[in-house]
Amino acid sequence: MSEIDVIVIGTGMGGGTIGRHLAEAGARVLFLEKGKTQHPNEERQLHAEMFEPTGRLVRGLWPAPLDATVDGHTSRSYAPIGSGVGGSSSFYAATLERPERHDIDHSSARAHPTGGWPIDYDTLAPRYDRAEELYEICGAPDPLSPEPQAALIAPPPLTRADESLKASFEANGLHPYRLHAAIRYEADGTPQQTLDGRTAGVLPALASGKAGLRDRCDVQRILPGPDGIAVEAICQGRAETFNARQVVLAAGAFGTPRLAMRSELPDPSGLIGRNLMFHLNEMIALWPKDKAASGPSKALSLRDLYHLEGQRFGTVQAMGIDVTYGEIVYFLDQTLARSKMPKLPGQWLALRAAAGIAARIFGQAKIFVGLLEDLPYAENRVKLTDDDTLACDYTIHPELRARRKAFRKAMAQAFRGHLKWFLSMQPELNFGHGCGTMKMGHDPATSVTDPQGRLRECPGLWVADASLFPTSMGVNPSLTIAALALHVGDAILETLKKGPTP
Repeated sequence: MSEIDVIVIGTGMGGGTIGRHLAEAGARVLFLEKGKTQHPNEERQLHAEMFEPTGRLVRGLWPAPLDATVDGHTSRSYAPIGSGVGGSSSFYAATLERPERHDIDHSSARAHPTGGWPIDYDTLAPRYDRAEELYEICGAPDPLSPEPQAALIAPPPLTRADESLKASFEANGLHPYRLHAAIRYEADGTPQQTLDGRTAGVLPALASGKAGLRDRCDVQRILPGPDGIAVEAICQGRAETFNARQVVLAAGAFGTPRLAMRSELPDPSGLIGRNLMFHLNEMIALWPKDKAASGPSKALSLRDLYHLEGQRFGTVQAMGIDVTYGEIVYFLDQTLARSKMPKLPGQWLALRAAAGIAARIFGQAKIFVGLLEDLPYAENRVKLTDDDTLACDYTIHPELRARRKAFRKAMAQAFRGHLKWFLSMQPELNFGHGCGTMKMGHDPATSVTDPQGRLRECPGLWVADASLFPTSMGVNPSLTIAALALHVGDAILETLKKGPTP
């Protein structure tokens, strides 16, 4: 492209959405993506056993491990983070749920304990509507929500296993509903395609004729100047520089602050890379009361425990996986990597044997996960490394441990009458749900960007990913990332209309 209005760095949920929004509005957009473009029919899966950087990058995975220092103990594992067109959204479970109003609005008695968002729920509501349309969300309204429900696409009928679970949940006084998912289905109810940052973002943007894409393009530095912003990158082994007046950072909660720190962007608040948040995963295996029910459950969600008796918990939803040998191997591998146990000879063989036994024990169990809201603390942060290795410092605060204990107790009570088993004893951070490291806000002393997602010290430089989040909320972050990308995109379009500043 000879002339570029906006460069978008990253092609995941935020980058793909904002790029499409800008291109379809007539702006000339260039996507820059570190990873490669995948073949449309190429299977995308997370691989716990793949450690070779080039092989990982070829398959759309972040090439290097994550060194996570949690409560002073450092462990190395591979986080569920993507690096290819579509980003991490290429591997996500396609669950796109709206948060509750109290997650965004903080003027009521249910105000968030750490302060909140600089925009209100009503500002984001039309963007949620649009994001649900772009990602073709299917599902059913949440019966506990007082908010107007969007026009969701009707999902296929429940399986026998889900019918059994839904009936037993309702008998316990719960309010299950059809989970909101970005999945296209065949006429017979078979999943056909997942809508993600590539299929619902980048590809439609390219089809508009207003967007271009450079993959295998590793951005090194951002250089703001009086006449625009220069983006220095290594593209397929060759150094290149791209220029535009507007640049969007959409490399995720790890990638965006790493790039900002590497570029030595102004940081008057001292908060770039800080306030790192995740969700805590509380995974529980449930056995349907119908013993003949089979097949993985990916259809049900409930919010009865979202905000319970003044406690900030979160949603509980089906994960869409069977308790199979492969899934158990992946889970145990990640658990061991983050444990304080030393690596022992033969540990990998023992892990495989344990997984085989567990797969036979669990049989027809269905996996549900409770997403426990995390709160922002400045000492929880992303660290800059000299290579692609990701690194973070994180402290599990006493209040989070106390809420986790209460959440597990509430989940056990909610699923009374079922044979059940919590799959972890220690807190499990969801490293795929990182957020908060480029916090948006009104106060320059306590936030990195303004309420439109623009870095205050760098006109023309914007953020459109989960790093903007002031709080982690109690739902999967994907739909809110898309809604925020549309919000930031609208601000960029207004800036483009005004033209260059004299």
